[in-house]
Amino acid sequence: MAKAIYLINPACDFPTYFGAEVYAANGFPPVTLMADLAVVTLAAMAPSDFEVRLCDENISPVDFDCAPDWVGITGKITQWGHMRNIAREFRRRGKAVVIGGPYASLCPAVVRPYCDILVRGEVEDIAEELFSDLRGGGWKTEYVGSRPDLSHSPRPRWDLYPNDRALSGTVQTSRGCPFECEFCDVIQYLGRKQRHKPVEQVLGELDALYRIGHRFVFLADDNFTAYRGRAKELLAALRDWNSRHDKGEIGFATQVSIDAAKDEELLELCAEAGLTHVFIGIETPNEDSLRETRKHQNLRINLADQVQRFLDHGIAVTAGMIVGFDSDGPDIFDRQYEFAMSTPIPIFSLGALVAPAATPLHERMAGEGRLVSGGSEVAAAPWNTNIVPRQMTREQLLEGIQGLCNKLYQPSAFGERVLRFMAALGGRGGPRRAKAKRDPGGDLRTVDHDSLALLSKLERFGPQEQKMWSTITRELYKKPEPLGFVMGSLLQRMFLYVFHANAQ
Repeated sequence: MAKAIYLINPACDFPTYFGAEVYAANGFPPVTLMADLAVVTLAAMAPSDFEVRLCDENISPVDFDCAPDWVGITGKITQWGHMRNIAREFRRRGKAVVIGGPYASLCPAVVRPYCDILVRGEVEDIAEELFSDLRGGGWKTEYVGSRPDLSHSPRPRWDLYPNDRALSGTVQTSRGCPFECEFCDVIQYLGRKQRHKPVEQVLGELDALYRIGHRFVFLADDNFTAYRGRAKELLAALRDWNSRHDKGEIGFATQVSIDAAKDEELLELCAEAGLTHVFIGIETPNEDSLRETRKHQNLRINLADQVQRFLDHGIAVTAGMIVGFDSDGPDIFDRQYEFAMSTPIPIFSLGALVAPAATPLHERMAGEGRLVSGGSEVAAAPWNTNIVPRQMTREQLLEGIQGLCNKLYQPSAFGERVLRFMAALGGRGGPRRAKAKRDPGGDLRTVDHDSLALLSKLERFGPQEQKMWSTITRELYKKPEPLGFVMGSLLQRMFLYVFHANAQ
């Protein structure tokens, strides 16, 4: 008799800079910014005699009445509250629960009481043993994975996923990061030696997403450009792959470090491949803070000038901003605001410095007696931290962040950055869209139409919003190329109302 497993990606514990709940609040079906890669990859590892069902809680609620043999839950620290509650409820109903993923790997002692089986580390090289034990009933209470060759990672089971409610598909091309930022837990979980998925394997996964209808894909790498030679090889392959599609190209987004701006050849290849959006951890213009946290790649450069180099090639930038480093005094909020307003970056993800478990920063803060019991370990949580700041009180830090967010996203300031972005954007301005031979399955998602309908409600927020909207749309008529970028930024700003309301 076939075994059944229910694989769940829990929702985040708090509103984020992409607030899917805003869709539901305005009468639209829920959506997710990026299709979840974890559950579909795990599904692909299940043997053919297992019945597999998926749930992405960002899109649909967990079905507690289903009757699988096993419930598998994966997630990051941002999802721990939901992970814990889901596990509790299924175990209350007598179901056996398996928990794995980043948080289970970094904080096994915390997760252990909530599951029957704990999976630590990456799962590819232990999947066969795990599923065999589940089938036979002789399972162990803990399995520990290694850091596998990514050629061992199977093609995800996107056929089981609700792709029509995802704004973008997802492909992972590498794991790990060679940098040593003190506050980052990537090294602890995935290692400093970056491992790369074979190029042909990446293209095969893109083929599958293209057939489903995705025309935008997030490359889920911790640092896509960390190894320039590999990045250039893959970008050339993506360029050639895209050029072969006469039903519209795919646009890409990913995460990079600011030092990529120094490499003109790399930026040219990014633009040619269809990379239209990057997230960069700029963190702070305070060089003392950058040295303190060992973010050496951001030092001794003009950060705003380097951002402009991406825009020169038609690549939009979203940036991470952190306050509360030991070198930050009470003036950091004004410094961050002045820096942000000098850039063509509409959206900054903003948070207090936090010390996630297993990071060097967590170890240092514990040694100095500066960890706050019950404080948040989640970067950009509204608004919290598990650190006692050095040059200001904790209250000054958290009130300062809230004030900075208010200033950054007031209509006049946000609108000014959007207009600067539109004026600064060069290059192709986005992936090529076919004018003929339209793929009848290529726009199966209605979520884009829902997003536009949601934006039409922007003016209801008041006269300042109306003025901002009117000014931006007037400029878009003159220069329509940045339309996709601008609409995305406006949508994210709408989500910030929910995000910020949660922080009051």
